[in-house]
Amino acid sequence: MKPVILAEKPSQAKAYADAFSVRKQDGFMEIHPCPTFPEGAYITWGVGHLVELKEPHTYNPSWKRWSLATLPILPDRYEFQVAQGKFKQFQVVKKLIKGTDTVINACDVDREGSNIFYSIYYQTGAKGQTIQRLWINSLEVDEVLKGFANLRDNRKDLLLYEEAKSRQISDWLVGMNGSRLYTLLLKAKGFDEVFPIGRVQSPTVYLIYQRQMEIENFVSEPFYEIEATFTSEHGSYKGKAKAKEPKREIIRALLADHDILPNSPGIVTSVAAKEKRTAPPQLHSLSTLQANANKLWKTSPANVLKLMQGLYEKKLVTYPRTDSRHITPNEFAYLAAQVSDYQKVINHPFPVASLTPKKRYVDSAKVQEHYAIIPTKKIPSDAVLNRLTPLERNLYEEVVRTTLAMFHTDYLYTETKITTEVNKLKFFTTGKTERDKGWKALFVRAQSDKDKDKDKEEATLPPLHENESVESAIGIKEGKTQPPKPYTEGQLIAMMKTCGKLVDDKNETDILKEIEGLGTEATRSGIIETIKRHGYISVTKNIVAITDKGRVLCQAIEGNLLSSPSMTAKWETYLRKIGNGEGTQDRFLGSIGRFLQKLLQEVPDQLKKQKIDIKLPPSAKRKYGPPQEVAPCPACKQGTIVVRNEFYGCSNYNNGCKMTIPGIFLKKKVTVPQVKLLCTQGKTNTIKGFTAQNGSKFDAMLALENGKVKVELIPEQQIPSEQ
Repeated sequence: MKPVILAEKPSQAKAYADAFSVRKQDGFMEIHPCPTFPEGAYITWGVGHLVELKEPHTYNPSWKRWSLATLPILPDRYEFQVAQGKFKQFQVVKKLIKGTDTVINACDVDREGSNIFYSIYYQTGAKGQTIQRLWINSLEVDEVLKGFANLRDNRKDLLLYEEAKSRQISDWLVGMNGSRLYTLLLKAKGFDEVFPIGRVQSPTVYLIYQRQMEIENFVSEPFYEIEATFTSEHGSYKGKAKAKEPKREIIRALLADHDILPNSPGIVTSVAAKEKRTAPPQLHSLSTLQANANKLWKTSPANVLKLMQGLYEKKLVTYPRTDSRHITPNEFAYLAAQVSDYQKVINHPFPVASLTPKKRYVDSAKVQEHYAIIPTKKIPSDAVLNRLTPLERNLYEEVVRTTLAMFHTDYLYTETKITTEVNKLKFFTTGKTERDKGWKALFVRAQSDKDKDKDKEEATLPPLHENESVESAIGIKEGKTQPPKPYTEGQLIAMMKTCGKLVDDKNETDILKEIEGLGTEATRSGIIETIKRHGYISVTKNIVAITDKGRVLCQAIEGNLLSSPSMTAKWETYLRKIGNGEGTQDRFLGSIGRFLQKLLQEVPDQLKKQKIDIKLPPSAKRKYGPPQEVAPCPACKQGTIVVRNEFYGCSNYNNGCKMTIPGIFLKKKVTVPQVKLLCTQGKTNTIKGFTAQNGSKFDAMLALENGKVKVELIPEQQIPSEQ
């Protein structure tokens, strides 16, 4: 039998197909016999999440209605269904998988890819096939061929699936129960909004809220320092005394103690010059690239991930969803062999400092599932580069420049520290003189005036020697303490990764550090997009702010575990154990169940006492919960016609029923009562105000004929014609 290769999405399947001779079919491709597949093979694909968890009411009809009395939602088992609109492709996948004895998991090479594959595989009902795993970091033809020639067994992959499925179910449980609990309780307090709750979303929103509160509650206080401008034989420089006081009088007293006047002369007591160097930066992980791109080009982390995925599928960069900043000797070897080619890509030749791998960049022990983001062996032509969007090119070049920095020299500079005394009061000055730009030459970009002034200030120290006398202009400088700054989207990614620094408990800090904070490299940008979509935060000119709706949520969850990154960190620690074969899904979901029971017991009383001082503007009535049911489906007789966004459709859609009724017909809105009559009696009452093609109005009934909606004219009436 021909093996079946299951890719995660069509673009990934196409990248695999590029390595073979194939014949395209509807929903799959057939690989012709070749050395890798002597009998040939089939490539098919999912469409992202082809299979999803079922809705609560499929387990228990009482869970359809949002009610505190029906909580908690804790099914005895968890079932999956084909996602809406994806039934046709699922049938293709199912037929191919059930007709073979070998299936190759070629979904994304991470936990979520494992989850997607096994969710689809088990949904097909297939059993007993040999399952193998394709695990590659590049979609280049030679890497694809090498990967298929060296397929892995599925033991580790199954563990990753168990971990990912446990995470998926836990997120579903927290979302289903928490969202209903808080939405209903806050509705009782006058907030007619849906308040989605998430295992990772909610603590992330709360950390943003905390920063906002720090800013708003900050009380700026004055402080006073002593600053001097010294003039020597060869030029002037500034110095500052180590004195920072809240009152001007204290500074004046200090000056008086040293008999210092505004023009008291000084003497240089120390000139210490030290040669320093800065090594090239480490290679990029996804989060460092997202943070850097956001800082440089103000683009969102989600957009960076999307564009990097595109560059990966164009075979220009390696797998982007990585948390590693290291590569193995294999990758270093091909990079070293092509240094001059990469230099041409960015039009920046330089002498290579060393072709010896350094532990700072090349360390197999620090590479687990994926290595750092680097350019592939493929050197793009000018035509390929010119087809990239400006931001795609910026990102590609950022990866190339950071990779090339490994082969460049260190950045060299001299740091000079000057001590100047005025009547035994010491003033300190630090200056920096660049000796060799080294790797920094790869990253020369247009500087702002502020950055230019800073560089000029650091670099301009006149030649000075010990015991040199200098003239002085000494004064008291007033400053004000500044509040913390709001997060940018790029800083939000970094904050989620390092939020252990914001937690007081040492043990919890260690846990957060170990699991690298909230979310994963692959999910953090999606979490930010989700909380934006829920209306909890806004982003204006790259600055993240909490909204009034976000404030309501945070005041509601304040003080319980949903606001704490520590909770999700402890869960994440156990999820990792499942992925390593040291934990079980049953035990983990049992702890989630106990957590939800505790929420149900404690939150109602907490919210009764909690004062929420936000008023949300009145808005149109929002509907939440499951879709509104209208009538039994007249086509399949099994599903129910429900209200969708712009039409009415059958709830049995995933199982093949295509019955739909338009929400607007001939420019006339079709109401729920009219659809009910249509489904139960075959026709509506007379509806007034349909609009013909020529714009004329007419009245008619709607009728069902072979599952299609037709106009049925009232006797003696015609639809107005063009004449």
